[in-house]
Amino acid sequence: MEISYASPSCGDLANLTTATAPSVGSTAASPMPTRPVKVIPLQHPTTTSSSSFSSIFTRWRPKVQGTTPNEWISLFFPCYRWIRTYRWREYLQNDIVSGLTVGAMLVPQAMSYAKLAGLEPIYGLYSSFVPIFVYAFFGSSRQLAVGPVALVSLLVSNVLSGIADSSETLYTELAILLALMVGVLQCIMGLLRLGWLLRFISHSVISGFTTASAIVIALSQAKYFLGYDIAKSNQIVPLIRSIISGIDQFSWPPFVMGSCILAVLLTMKHLGKSRKYLRFLRAAGPLTGIVLGTAVVKIFNPSSISVVGEIPQGLPEFSIPTGFLYLKSLIPTAFLITGVAILESVGIAKALAAKNGYELDSNQELFGLGVANIAGSFFSAYPTTGSFSRSAVNRESGAITGLSGITTGVLMGCSLLFLTPLFEDIPQCALAAIVTSAVMGLVDYEEAILLWRIDKKDFVLWTITCTTTLFLGIEIGVLLGVGVSLAFVIHESANPHIAVLGRLPGTTIYRNIRQYPEAHTYNGMVIVRVDAPIYFANTSYIKDRLRDYEANLDGFLKRGPEVERVYFVILEMSPVTYIDSSAAQALKDLYQEYKSRDIQVVIANPNREVLLTLTRAGLVELIGKEWYFVRVHDAVQVCLQHVQNLNEMPKVAEGKPSLLRRLLKQRMEDMSNVELESGERSTSISRTTETLEEPLLPNKS
Repeated sequence: MEISYASPSCGDLANLTTATAPSVGSTAASPMPTRPVKVIPLQHPTTTSSSSFSSIFTRWRPKVQGTTPNEWISLFFPCYRWIRTYRWREYLQNDIVSGLTVGAMLVPQAMSYAKLAGLEPIYGLYSSFVPIFVYAFFGSSRQLAVGPVALVSLLVSNVLSGIADSSETLYTELAILLALMVGVLQCIMGLLRLGWLLRFISHSVISGFTTASAIVIALSQAKYFLGYDIAKSNQIVPLIRSIISGIDQFSWPPFVMGSCILAVLLTMKHLGKSRKYLRFLRAAGPLTGIVLGTAVVKIFNPSSISVVGEIPQGLPEFSIPTGFLYLKSLIPTAFLITGVAILESVGIAKALAAKNGYELDSNQELFGLGVANIAGSFFSAYPTTGSFSRSAVNRESGAITGLSGITTGVLMGCSLLFLTPLFEDIPQCALAAIVTSAVMGLVDYEEAILLWRIDKKDFVLWTITCTTTLFLGIEIGVLLGVGVSLAFVIHESANPHIAVLGRLPGTTIYRNIRQYPEAHTYNGMVIVRVDAPIYFANTSYIKDRLRDYEANLDGFLKRGPEVERVYFVILEMSPVTYIDSSAAQALKDLYQEYKSRDIQVVIANPNREVLLTLTRAGLVELIGKEWYFVRVHDAVQVCLQHVQNLNEMPKVAEGKPSLLRRLLKQRMEDMSNVELESGERSTSISRTTETLEEPLLPNKS
């Protein structure tokens, strides 16, 4: 069957009606006069034009050839982008001030987070030296502050405490090896552009995980406040039980000092956030806490307050990581740290790039973080990533380029060379107060309240992740949270939204009849839109819904000839971005099922890739090219003429209206169709235009 496309000024489509009527009805009929239908022809691509390796190469070759030397240098060394445009008079002062500010904040934090990881404080300083310089050259963010963070430190402590004691050399060796493994994973993900995999981890999972981890971190620091050892665990129940059981060993001096320093830190953080002219207090908080604590120890020398002790002086030496015999047991944690580090760093880096008006490549960012961790592992660093708090301070202090990071690195180097003797009398409770102050901001209960208001499903996901992380441990909490998150994604994908469409009065627009009750459907046809890719997991659901819609469409406005059953099923496929071989086979089966019941499948607005897949699967030839349309309205017009002809066949013998009436009526319908298609006609819905809303059907009195 061949469809000839015509405009209202062309001849009628009597041949079309005559040729197609028997395919949807069991009774043949003589040719009947119909008015022309304006249909936009659908361009069918050839299968030879499908994408292949050669076409990909052809598409990329102009990009490679058009890349300038500066762009090639910027690709491998992102720092070149800001170095070649650096304005020394405008930028230098801001970068140096912000770098020194972050450095003053990083020195005490680095030692605190190293203690949280179960390492000596010096390894926190080492981790804040080489990685900062390397990231400044290979990282794409200009304001991201790289170094030790609380969450990664907790993960390091969690896995290594089950392998070795924190006092053993093996513990330190494995922490450094972990940095190498995390760096390699990050580089691989960046080079293979696999950062998109982390999009499957819901924000609800991350928020619930960080909230639970913050509570665990804060409880793990309680021993420095209370003055006695508690059980080392990443579960809340053993921690609380241990705290309660050892309460008889409680010591007042560290508790009072730690509480006072914590109060000072929280007050300075609050003032720095709430008042712009005092924002320097936020960065000065950790250093202030260290100075106050050290001063008290120097003056009063209390024996009940433990101090950091001797810290080696000098820069870290080059050494190759060891402990590869334990590589297999570290792999799960390396993946977990990589995921957490990427989600935290890339999210912060993107926000900073947007606020400062430059572009950021997520995969380049992954590569930069990976190189920083790899280089750091050869200089006694444990895993590092971007810090939210220090990055915020860096930006607020006026950082413009990566020179601020280099300045921070220089300050850390000077601290290692000259200032480590001053750190020996820092009280442990002061470091614990710094950690507790930092993680309190991670307790995101406001997110839970927001999720409860917006989406109960996300709230359930947040609750599951937070609860399991608290009571069952970090690994189980993350795995369960990610598993439930993926289950939700799979469920949504396997049960996509499917809508029955109706025509909005006075327009050629078709919308969901449940969203727009005034939209009307047509007798003899069902118009369905699938709002998702069609693949093996959702084909059965889609077929079941189509059968339901075919049988149950009562209660909605209907127009058109009165017929007893459905003759056409129109599939609006504009939202369908992909269709696989299983779905193509399912469509074949559906077509054969409909054909056995004398129902024609009609396809509207498939994209090029979907149309290519349907062509390769033989569905275009099976259904017929004439049943593929650019617009839903085109498909409806053609199908309505078929339904109308089928409805009028038994009435042909009863008599025909006069020739004059038929000509006048056809003329009025054609004029209405021209106005509607051209857009000149008003689309407002009113009673006066009711007779012009449907140009395809005879006007009802």
